[in-house]
Amino acid sequence: MTASPNATVDAGDSYSPQLRTALILSGVGAEGAYHAGVLRALQEAGVKIDVVAGRGIGAVGALFAAIDGAPSLWNDRGFWRSDGVRSLYDWRPAVRLAGAAALVSIAIVAIPLLAMAVGAVVFPIDFVARMIGIGGAGGLVGAYVALAQEAFGPAGFPTWLPRLVVIVLGAAAGAMLVGGLVGATGRRRRGAIWWRALPAPISQAPLVAHSWRVLWDLLRGAAALAQPGAEELAQRYAELLADNLGQPGFRELLIVAHDLDAHRDVVFALVAESRRRDLIRRPSSAAAEARRAEVLDLAGAARVHLADAIAASLSVPVATDPHPLTFAPEAYWRGETHRVCDRPGALARLVDELVALGVDQAILVSAAPELTGPHALAAGRLDPRGRLGEYLQSAESAALRDAARAASPSLRLFTIRPAHNPIGPFDFGGGYDERSDRRQPLGESINRGYEDAYHQFIEPVVGASGEQVGQGASG
Repeated sequence: MTASPNATVDAGDSYSPQLRTALILSGVGAEGAYHAGVLRALQEAGVKIDVVAGRGIGAVGALFAAIDGAPSLWNDRGFWRSDGVRSLYDWRPAVRLAGAAALVSIAIVAIPLLAMAVGAVVFPIDFVARMIGIGGAGGLVGAYVALAQEAFGPAGFPTWLPRLVVIVLGAAAGAMLVGGLVGATGRRRRGAIWWRALPAPISQAPLVAHSWRVLWDLLRGAAALAQPGAEELAQRYAELLADNLGQPGFRELLIVAHDLDAHRDVVFALVAESRRRDLIRRPSSAAAEARRAEVLDLAGAARVHLADAIAASLSVPVATDPHPLTFAPEAYWRGETHRVCDRPGALARLVDELVALGVDQAILVSAAPELTGPHALAAGRLDPRGRLGEYLQSAESAALRDAARAASPSLRLFTIRPAHNPIGPFDFGGGYDERSDRRQPLGESINRGYEDAYHQFIEPVVGASGEQVGQGASG
């Protein structure tokens, strides 16, 4: 267990179930499996949680935990154990097509080289055949030379190879251009037509759809009902949570994403009625206006934006297209459409918002490992998604460290994170553990989160707090 530098863990400043407690889930992509393991451990231990908050994939974990639906994340047919997980954050079809076209073009260009390589094999074989007295007058060499003359003649390779390469690459470029223009929605795009048509390499749409599909399975129970659209389902969820806040298993919800156009973070909050006034809590009118530009109250008319909150949280900067969020005409932004996405540094903003909402202690969960010291480096990833994942994990670690240092002295901050975790943000099929020289399935990340929660928080913190309570009572 680690704590914020502003909060020391001792007998007078330890975990207490009587205090208002928040659970913060932070990470990207496959790191949500680690969150699921932690949630399972906290639920089994009966840890009281009043507010669940998330950024990135943590928004999905918070969505389920807020209505006591976290088991849908880790059970046998749940979110992180279903077969469709492997295809999440996959390459867009246009990118796959471009890659396939490039490989085909390379293979076509390599045909003459392959023909020359065949000659290097034919000549020795023909020589051996002649030495032992087999083979005709021309032998293999004669047949090869005749075939080579025809292949490299004016009507052979020099004519149709370049044409074939142009056809393959042209078809791939045309498909990408059409796909990009058809898929371009929301805001206008500036730049040349090829830049406007070029989509982001990865799509968050499968992960967004998977999140709402699993949530609908939870909400509908055994009823055979058709799944509504994301916006309608989000409104039903917001109404369910707003009507049941204060009941066992229901918790306040807080999600933070980043508005690229307004250059500020957006806070999506669904809190108890007594706390709603704290969302707009600045005394001056100018500060109140700034809050209106940043805060969306999901318990009110802005509940329609819960679907936007999830889609924005799952939009990875640069790797995916940002999510277009259209504000209501009567809202601060007067019906504008802004581009919103995740931001690792928004973790500090999440912590600040929780403090302002009266949270006394918070459990911060992150799947980004911390470099313990020298001689702990691992080999760098070469695949594009692996490289991007390494950057995101590094940014996550830095954001976690900054958030802990900047946390209010009044906040007791407890952190759960792996000492070593080979699962990267895009390793939905599992990761490779260099220390044990083996593959680790995604399910093992769930188990690690479960074990870390017990070893870093439940046993040393919650257990120690219980012993201190017992000692106080006996005294």
